[in-house]
Amino acid sequence: MSATIAGAVPVIDLSGLRERDPAATRRVAAEIGAAARETGFFSVVNHGISPAAIASIFATAKAFFALPLDVKEATALERSAFYRGYARIGFEKLDPALAGDAKESYNMGLEVDANDPDVLAGKQGCNQWPQMPGFRAAMMSYYAACLALIVDLHRAVALDLGAPEEFFTPFYERPQGVLRLLRYPPHPGSFDGTLYGAAPHTDYGNMTLLAQDDAGGLEVRRRDGTWLAIAPVRDAFVCNIGDCLMRWSNDVYVSNPHRVVNASGRERYSIAFFGDPAFDTRVACLPSCATPERPARYAPITYAEHLKAKYEATYVGT
Repeated sequence: MSATIAGAVPVIDLSGLRERDPAATRRVAAEIGAAARETGFFSVVNHGISPAAIASIFATAKAFFALPLDVKEATALERSAFYRGYARIGFEKLDPALAGDAKESYNMGLEVDANDPDVLAGKQGCNQWPQMPGFRAAMMSYYAACLALIVDLHRAVALDLGAPEEFFTPFYERPQGVLRLLRYPPHPGSFDGTLYGAAPHTDYGNMTLLAQDDAGGLEVRRRDGTWLAIAPVRDAFVCNIGDCLMRWSNDVYVSNPHRVVNASGRERYSIAFFGDPAFDTRVACLPSCATPERPARYAPITYAEHLKAKYEATYVGT
């Protein structure tokens, strides 16, 4: 089915989780679990990242994308084995059968230097920073805030899936998490199903945090095949389950396809944080998610192996 309907995903209040209130944490865990089983999407409020911080990172994104193309391409993503840096419009191709996505982006990961042991071992890559005053500091501050929120959310996930509350925490000490700035130009003309801002896809990792402006355009495919438009909620994050967490949960959680078409007639900006675990993380079915009637569906894999296969299928010319 291709019809699109207007609607909303659940909005979950995280204040009790952040305060480590046991009853509130159990409530949040149950609410996240219900959404993760149904569409894999939900929104969160009272998440601890201030409206000022969100407004500031959007201002940073707009200033970066307004730079001359040669300045942006000095940090070209294809120069990085870990996909850090700038990707021009059309470089990312989320559906190999379609044209490259109508968006430009900038990726940063955990900030490390060239002599870091994980860099020398090929487990991390260095960020590429543009010639833009204040950019590096703004990105690092926002990255840290998003990472802390991802760790909190995974405490709730662990409880819902029957694991110890801090099960996922060690996997985020040296994460592969990526902060991505995104700019979508207005869609040229009417949408004919061939040129997306982001073609239908699932996310690779565990969980994504998305801050979006008020242009709209994000849609998720429901189980009946219809597409649900996710309306922007001021100062909230849209969260979604990724392929890795679906694998870890033995398909108890669902990583659902989603897409972007910017039909607003103006630029669309969004800021995504991909909450991916550490390079060597062993991803294997949680014991609580397997039964004799529902045995493990996937062999154990490292997160690095999982991510490498996903990236190589996505980027043109890499």
